[in-house]
Order: sequence, then structure tokens, then C-alpha cells
Amino acid sequence: MLASRSHTVAAMTKPGTLLSGLTEGSPLPQLALVSGTGSLGADLLVVGTVAGSGGLALAPGAGLADTALGGRLLAALRAVDAGGRTDELVKIPTLGLLDVPVVVAVGLGKVADGDGLPALDLESVRRAVGSVVRTISSARRVTIAIGDGTDPALVSAIAEGALLGSYRFQHYKSGATPSKLRRVQIVVADPADRAARATLRRARTIAEAVNATRDLVNIPASVLNPVTFADYARRRAEAAGLSVEVLDERKLARGGFGGVLAVGAGSATPPRMVRITYSPPRPRARVALVGKGITFDTGGLNLKVAMMAQMKSDMGGAAAVISSVIAAAQLRLPVEVTATVPMAENAVSGSSYRPSDVLTLRDGRTVEVDDTDAEGRLILADALLRACEDVPDFLIETSTLTGGQLVALGPSTSGVMGSEDFRDRVAGLAAVAGESVWAMPLPPALRAGLDSPVADITNLPKERWGSMLVAGLFLAEFVAEGVEWVHLDIAGPSFANSASGYNARGGTGAIVRTILATLTDLAGG
Repeated sequence: MLASRSHTVAAMTKPGTLLSGLTEGSPLPQLALVSGTGSLGADLLVVGTVAGSGGLALAPGAGLADTALGGRLLAALRAVDAGGRTDELVKIPTLGLLDVPVVVAVGLGKVADGDGLPALDLESVRRAVGSVVRTISSARRVTIAIGDGTDPALVSAIAEGALLGSYRFQHYKSGATPSKLRRVQIVVADPADRAARATLRRARTIAEAVNATRDLVNIPASVLNPVTFADYARRRAEAAGLSVEVLDERKLARGGFGGVLAVGAGSATPPRMVRITYSPPRPRARVALVGKGITFDTGGLNLKVAMMAQMKSDMGGAAAVISSVIAAAQLRLPVEVTATVPMAENAVSGSSYRPSDVLTLRDGRTVEVDDTDAEGRLILADALLRACEDVPDFLIETSTLTGGQLVALGPSTSGVMGSEDFRDRVAGLAAVAGESVWAMPLPPALRAGLDSPVADITNLPKERWGSMLVAGLFLAEFVAEGVEWVHLDIAGPSFANSASGYNARGGTGAIVRTILATLTDLAGG
């Protein structure tokens, strides 16, 4: 059986050679800072509009275009019924009055304008800029004038929006039409300002991490399986100068990782666990990252009846933490970070694990399998146990874990559970980073449903209520006492079924920005 499996793995990994070309990060346009006083030399000038208390208004920064057009920009926009609505996009030709042929006015939504200039919401700016870049594919050079050019946070939001909006996944299209965009210029008060230039470098690193995560989620499971995924993680981490450990099925068996082995038992491709460590000198904190790496989820013998085609995205959490630890090293954050990533394919065969099976996890505890489609928590339990052996100060786990997240919070908001203080801290940092996250409780009353008559715990209670919270309670059982931790359920946000803002249809790279914002905060800012 082992020889047969090895032969199958060799055959399946052959198309995985495509991974080296697919996932080094999609090409990104250059970023530059420019002054609004000289020649812009661009195909488009992007400015913002808002819906204020008196109706349509120009956002800060639009004066550059308005002055060139003789103060008639607002009147021109009103003539075509522009309203400043979120992601509204209106093109105005400059008729030779500016060295840019077209002004694109993008809506930033409602604002409280008061007596002065309206305050701009950073995520609205990020989404608006991303929407322009995503939908206008003919421009090679774009200049963006939003804000007064002095706020580094706003410059960062503009840069991130442009880079994220430029993402394309067209590796399998025979008639691919890649974006022509080569350069994005952001109008600032002082293009030579060191802080602003550092902001661009950081924005690029973040965008590369998000886009690499998107690529991984978008790749089909015929190419991305536990073996090729582990090889990808090893190559990327080693290229970044990080230490890597890859546990194959034999090492997993010796290590007692019964959850990972059971979930992967039905697949022709054996499971893996990858450990990536970034160790800077004199770290200010030790952080463990854990991400769910189910490369495809059929549901196992409890076969899924819906949304199976989207299950290639069930490794979104693993992709996020792999990209994040690499980005942390590139940003040289003074925190030690170790990512523990279990990888398996939850497939169906004669060797699949079964409902009613009892599994033994790494620490010797036993789990009764009530439902093979609640597999993510089983591989995560082993990974959490291993991660806590490193005695981290903080632990961040993320996974596309439950349909309950979608029921409770919808497709765009992740649920965060865990240690209350750290949970709220992460939720606040997510908001600053531009990701929608909502703090959720772990009600002790729901814990009783995880009691099993034959094992230490069951993976799914008979009562189905509060399934997102119950999954969090299950994971809490395997986090060591004294470790500040959070669980981020990204089941909905990891994959977009339609394009909007800076997201194309498909993988979104969800939670990478939140993880990096948290690591930066733990590093002291």
C-alpha cells in the first residue's frame, strides 16, 4: 500500500512544478511619490468625491484637478449625476487643460464634513483606489491625488488599494489579458520624505503577502495538495532565510499527530505539517501562528452536499500564516514568529476515517469523531498542541472553519474568539488594517456539548446551535494555560464570489493584514 501511494504522489506532484511560477506573487506596478506642482505624466488622474451633508463634494486632493479645469470639476460631476457614493466611478475628459487626458472621480461614500475638509475613512479610500485599478485596465500610468499628502496612514491606504486592486489570477486562461498598469504615482506634500517612502515599502510587502495568499487559494487542488503545498512553503521560507521543518507521514506518526493522520488517511496524497520560524535578535515577544491547511475538503464520509467547488479554498488560513511569517521577516519585525501549519486533503476512499472513530492526539487525549466534515479542528488540535510546546507569549490561529461564521456574520466579517483582552486588541488592529472582524464570546454553557461518552471530547456536538462558538471552544481545549490566544474564523471572507473594491472574484488573502498589524503592534509599533 505504501509503495502504491508513493507512486501516486509522484504522479500528482508533477503538475505541482507550476507552483514555482504561480505563487511567487503576481507582478505589481511600481509605486512612486510625486508632487502635484510638476508634470504628472499619467494616463489617469484619480481624485475622490464624497457624499456630504450638502450633497456631492470634492475630497481633499481633488483641488489639483479642479484648478486645472478652471474650478468646474464639481459642476461637471454633478452634470452626470455623480453622488460620491461608495465605489462610484466617473470619468471626466480634461480637454487638454491638464497633462493627463482623463480625471477619474471615485466615490468614497458618506462623510461628516462639518465646517472643514471631510475626514476620509482609510478603508473606503483603499477600496475606492482598488476599484479604479481593478476595473480600468487600459492605463499604464496612474496618478492618485486623494488627501493633502501629509498623512502616512492615508498614503499607505492608497498604496495598498492600488497594489491589491492590480491583482489578476489568469494562469489558466489561454487568452489572458493582464493589466497594463506599470506605475502608480501618489501625490504627496514632500516626495522625498523618508517616512512616506518607508510607508510605500511596507505597503508593497503587505500587498505581496496578500497576493501570494490569494494565489494559493485560487490554485486548484489538482495542483496544490499537501505535498506540493509543503514544498512551496519550504522553498519560500528558505528563500527568505527562515528555518523550516517539514513533517511527512512517518514523522507525523512518530510525533503522535493522530488528528492530522486521520484526516489525511483517505487521500492518495499523504498529509504534512510544516513549521517555519523567524528568529530576529532580541525579540520583544514570541508569537505562534497556526493555520488550517485542508487543500480540498469533500467532507469525508460525511460528504458535503453544497459548496464543494469552493473547497479548494479550505487552506486559506494556512496560506495566510505562511505569507505572514515571511512578510514579518521581510519587515524585520522584532518578534519571534513560528508558524505551525498542518496540511491534509479530506478525501473519500476505503482508508477514510469514519464517524465514531476515536483518534489519539499529540498529547494523548482522545477525540470521538461525530462528523468527518468537522475535520479542520482535528488537524488544528494537533497543531495547537505542538505550537504551545514552544511556550509562546501569544498565539494566533486562523482557519476557514465553520459555516456558522457565514450564518452569524456573513461573507465579509471574520469572527474572532479567544482570550478576551487579546481578542479585543486583535479586533481593534483589524479595523485599522481595513479588515472586518467581530469579537465573539466563548460561552461556557456550550462546552458541555463537546463531552463524549467514549472519549475525552467529541469533534461535534449533537446540538448544532452556535457552531462557530462551539468550534472555538473545541480549539480552546488545546491551547496551553497562560498563552494569550485568538481564533479567527475566516470561512466567508477568504473567498469572494463576486468582485468589489480591491478584491477580484476568488481568493481575497483575508486576515494577512490583521496578522501583520498584530505582529507590528506586539513589536512595539
